[in-house]
Amino acid sequence: MTFGEKIRNARKEAGFSQEELAEKMSVSRSAIAKWETDKGMPDVNNLKAMSQLLNVSVDYLLNDEEKISFNEIQEPINLDDYEKSGKCRDKRDAVCLAKHPDASAIYALISNRKLSKGEWIVDFVVLPGIAEVFDRMKGVVGNYLVEKGNRQYFVTVTKDFITTRELPGKIDGKRFVIGNHRYTKAYRLV
Repeated sequence: MTFGEKIRNARKEAGFSQEELAEKMSVSRSAIAKWETDKGMPDVNNLKAMSQLLNVSVDYLLNDEEKISFNEIQEPINLDDYEKSGKCRDKRDAVCLAKHPDASAIYALISNRKLSKGEWIVDFVVLPGIAEVFDRMKGVVGNYLVEKGNRQYFVTVTKDFITTRELPGKIDGKRFVIGNHRYTKAYRLV
């Protein structure tokens, strides 16, 4: 993915038009268009401001995808093959425990999508809770933070797959953000 494609995707995920992003950064819309089509690069100050507004790292924007891609393993599973027991609250917990038996810690996570301004207005004013309903309609997913020694992994369990991604940096707090979701450690399995 090119620098411009990363900016365009992050801008759209953040819910900004080119004009809105330009206004927030105090630059012209044509500057944003130029950056998104790889015909120019922002200066360091604009790059930092953009990364904060779009909630992405400067490294993500500047590095080639191959250099920043996380180690990711996706395995097919049959959720019905797993039974909850012990500290497991559901079958997704059991999958995560079975696939990561050597973990020093596993935290089940609660996920909340960061809403754009427009989504927030609809969610808060018009139909409270509608954004969460739409997220749940996409499919039930279990998210976990798995620790093995000094490495951490973000694990997603769906009905058909378990996906494990190595995180590039350490997450220490109870709450953190990955992409356009906020996560909170709910309970510890291990």
